Amino acid sequence: MSDTEVLRSVSEVYPGRAIKDMAILAARAASNKKATDPKVMDLGDLLGITDYFVVCSASNDRQVRTIVEEIEKSLKESVGIRPRAVEGLSNAAWVLMDYGDIVVHVMSDEARAFYAIERLWSDAQIVEWENVA
Repeated sequence: MSDTEVLRSVSEVYPGRAIKDMAILAARAASNKKATDPKVMDLGDLLGITDYFVVCSASNDRQVRTIVEEIEKSLKESVGIRPRAVEGLSNAAWVLMDYGDIVVHVMSDEARAFYAIERLWSDAQIVEWENVA
C-alpha cells in the first residue's frame, strides 16, 4: 500500500468493503485485549467528518497501548489499512486513531468517564457487534 492510500479514507481505498464491518473489526480487536465496554457508534447522519466512532477504555496506560496496537495490527492484517494519524500515545490517557471514515477512541477508564463521549453523542445509534457473525 502506498503512502497516498494511507492518507485517503477507508471508503476511497476499499470501496467494496463495508465501513461498518471495519468498525466492528476494530471493536473486536479491542475486546480481544480486554477493553472495557467497546462500543461502535454510527455517526453517519450526525457528523460530516466520519461515519463511525469506536470507543473503549482500559484500566491503565499499558493496556491502552496494547489495545491500540491490537486494533492497528488487526485492521492492517485483515483489511490492509493503517491509521491516517494516531494521537495521544505519549501519555495514553486518550488515544485517537483516525482511519478517516472510522475514528477509534481508546481511553483510560477515568478519561472515558470524564469526557463521556457516549453521552455527548447520545443521538448516535449504537451498533450491535458482539453477536454479529
